Amino acid sequence: MRKGILLAGGTGSRLYPLTNNINKHLLPIYNKPMIYYSLSVLMLAGIREILIISTNESLPKFKDHFGDGDRLGVSISYDQQDAPNGIPEALLIGEKFIDGSPVALLLGDNIFFGAGLGSRLQNVHDGKNATIFCHEVKDPHRYGVVNLRKNGTIENIVEKPANPQSNYAVTGLYFYPNDAPELARKLEPSDRGELEITDLNNLYLEQGRLNLENLSRGFSWHDAGTESALLDASNFVAAIEKRQSLWIGCIEEIAWIMGWIDKKQIKEYSDKIKNSTYGKYLQSLIAENQ
Repeated sequence: MRKGILLAGGTGSRLYPLTNNINKHLLPIYNKPMIYYSLSVLMLAGIREILIISTNESLPKFKDHFGDGDRLGVSISYDQQDAPNGIPEALLIGEKFIDGSPVALLLGDNIFFGAGLGSRLQNVHDGKNATIFCHEVKDPHRYGVVNLRKNGTIENIVEKPANPQSNYAVTGLYFYPNDAPELARKLEPSDRGELEITDLNNLYLEQGRLNLENLSRGFSWHDAGTESALLDASNFVAAIEKRQSLWIGCIEEIAWIMGWIDKKQIKEYSDKIKNSTYGKYLQSLIAENQ
């Protein structure tokens, strides 16, 4: 059974002074904390064992938010990243948690939306191969870029190229087999002193064990690491929710749809926050399904 790691550490230095005294993953994206959207992706993927990795200062705030995950029908545990030493370090920190299982690694500032996203993620097979997810962007120089051969297979992945050869950016969602910590341990820090996720993905590519899922058509992806990206993501969520009256990243609703909690549990939680729009939305779900 695949487990999930949600990396919500870092200093958020690109967002100062917004992040002067708050972890960026608790900043609002329209009407919810940013981390709700990434947590919802793991839940949509059918993952019920989740490890949140963050800084020592921020972990108590996440624990206050989610506890052990029981109210969502999942198991949430926590671990600490002492310094922003790179994304693959999450696999080393979480090695005991992974415990020989395949794992999904997701960055907490990544937001995904699209019809059928859950089934798309659930259909990624466990096994010996890793899977990365790409999305077409206008500014690929900011990301790891996937270059494809004419037959659609991956030629290579280049980190933040000055002159990108394609517009396909690697998103912050990675599915790895159970040997991910072993391969992560082989990595050497880059010139900026961090373990690079692109290096790990290229290791799998060299071994012929890297698959690619293209989420461009019909899906939306936001990397909310800058002020403008925060605003864009908030405007996107607001537009969808106002137009459809359906919420994005409502973790209680997803837990209910997945069959992990029942209406009684939703009601108990919604009663505690009944004066908020979030609580009113949860109560409307119950009323519609009496």
